[in-house]
Amino acid sequence: MTLVPTDSLRGRRPTHGRMQFPLGTGTVGVSLPDCAVRTVERPGGETVDPAATARAALDSPHGPSLGSLVDPGDDVTVVVTDVTRATPDGVLIEAMLERLPDCTVSILVGLGLHRPMTDAELREGLGEYAHLAVNHDPEAAVEVGIVPGLDGDTVPVRVHPLVAEADHVLSTGMVEPHQYAGFSGGAKTVAIGAGDDSLIGYTHGPEVLSHPNVRLGRIEGNPFREIVDRAGDAVGLDFCLNVTKGPDGFLGASAGRPRTVVANLAETARAALSVPISDTFDAVIGGVGAPKDATLYQATRAATYLVLGDHNPVRPGGRVVVPARLQEGAGQGTGERRFYDRLRTATSADALYEAMRAGYDPGAQRAFVVARALREADVYVTNSECPAVVEECLLHAADRIEDAVDPESDVLVVPDALNTLLVSD
Repeated sequence: MTLVPTDSLRGRRPTHGRMQFPLGTGTVGVSLPDCAVRTVERPGGETVDPAATARAALDSPHGPSLGSLVDPGDDVTVVVTDVTRATPDGVLIEAMLERLPDCTVSILVGLGLHRPMTDAELREGLGEYAHLAVNHDPEAAVEVGIVPGLDGDTVPVRVHPLVAEADHVLSTGMVEPHQYAGFSGGAKTVAIGAGDDSLIGYTHGPEVLSHPNVRLGRIEGNPFREIVDRAGDAVGLDFCLNVTKGPDGFLGASAGRPRTVVANLAETARAALSVPISDTFDAVIGGVGAPKDATLYQATRAATYLVLGDHNPVRPGGRVVVPARLQEGAGQGTGERRFYDRLRTATSADALYEAMRAGYDPGAQRAFVVARALREADVYVTNSECPAVVEECLLHAADRIEDAVDPESDVLVVPDALNTLLVSD
């Protein structure tokens, strides 16, 4: 069973004890005794040790081996994910460096338009390799090529000089469900993470994001994914090492050609994360947790993933409830500030959506997608450190999850909303 009542007795309104949701690096409890509650259970899969699995993936790559691509003395840049991804970058870097000849290695943190990582965050994420890391600065990006977009458009590809001038470009990544790319990882770490407003603005613009094939969990025929992959070709991304996660931990790693790596790990992730469902509910509670619940920008992914996925589980007039710590408020990066400014100055979700269809600055796309979701359901953010910021942004703030759910509601619990694919039954 993928939807499990909290009380298995038929003909009764389910009752239950206290449930736990992620909040930051901890949890928060909730009890909803007056509601009928069902909880999503994902199929999951056998978990693996990421270090051992990464090394095994490097031993059997999709395409040429890492050692055969790089010559002694080459300049190599490895683009890694930032603090918004729970990628074991230090482990993946170590496994790759073991297979490289004597060469010059730089590490670039693929921030996109997010804020720079702090020294402490770099040490935590990269360990002994933190001293090699440089935070990406989109203002420093240089052009390396032009790729096709939609309907005859062309898009310049600009990346950080450490990427543009390297003899070889490698990357890490997490292949997980993504609102736009279908699944993240592959060329996205470099093309978006080390890119600037040109490619980020185009791929995250209203024309691309409103395309019917730009969907959570879809990579085939997805123009966002295709443009990003072409940009990876233009950059010269030689090789990537990515992982994917399930409900209980890492499920696998894959190395080599970026497109094949993403397709391989997306298949693994779909099998572990997909839940067939046909019902709708008065309230859907979506868990987030660290690192994504540090900012409103990232935490709103729970609502948009649920409402704008393959199956929208929220009834008309219903709501999504997201417990999120929000210790960084709306977020501190360029994209996060643009997102916040768009939402806090809007008069309604409908007005914001229509206004943004004409275009917006890169980074503000999350406000566009949130506006789309708000046209379908209300969104409540609970347990946050910044309720005033939540209220400014067309959303509702509540102290506790219980305060955001009406008595007698039919409730769906999705403990890990960012890593669950609700698919039509």
